[in-house]
Amino acid sequence: MKDWKKTLKKVWYFIWEDNSIWSWIVNIVLAFVLIKFIVYPGLGLVLQTSHPVVAVVSESMEHNSNFDEWWDKSNKWYINNGIKKEEFVDFPLKNGFNKGDIMVLKGKKAENINIGDVIVFWSAKRDPIIHRVVKKWQDKGGYYFQTKGDHNLGLCSPCRDKYGRVTLDESKISEEQIVGNAILRIPLLGYIKIWFVDMLTVLQNLLFQKG
Repeated sequence: MKDWKKTLKKVWYFIWEDNSIWSWIVNIVLAFVLIKFIVYPGLGLVLQTSHPVVAVVSESMEHNSNFDEWWDKSNKWYINNGIKKEEFVDFPLKNGFNKGDIMVLKGKKAENINIGDVIVFWSAKRDPIIHRVVKKWQDKGGYYFQTKGDHNLGLCSPCRDKYGRVTLDESKISEEQIVGNAILRIPLLGYIKIWFVDMLTVLQNLLFQKG
């Protein structure tokens, strides 16, 4: 019993008080395991979505100005598609958000998703897309949506990369593609993920070149 207590004290000291590089590495690993396998699934259960938190990795929802200035530059598409300024002012996250922000999501039934809501959905890309709903309709008992990035001139229907591959089609999004509804913005915190992913990509490229 005494040996067990001594070992426990040593482990505790190593994790919480030791300033060695190995202690830091262990702390980072423990934090990753805690967040990925306990905190993240717990949030998902509470918020009723598989992805309770996502990092914004593109600039497609940025306004880069106050609302009135943004609307004066961007209103043509919305007016042509039946969305007035008076309506947009009442939309959630009406001022958009930026690359590097963290968005908290909540599951929402398709029938309760409204025009103006910001949703996350799966498309042709590996990463989920976060855009604003600009159209909603029913077809054969199911709900479908169109979305648009506030910063984009129009919606992707579809958009393709330089090789002709479809990267995004937001002209007809089924309710099965929807991950969740954005309810909260946390500015800039998502850059931690973006920098980490960029660093891994650089390392992979270096390893690939050496191989």
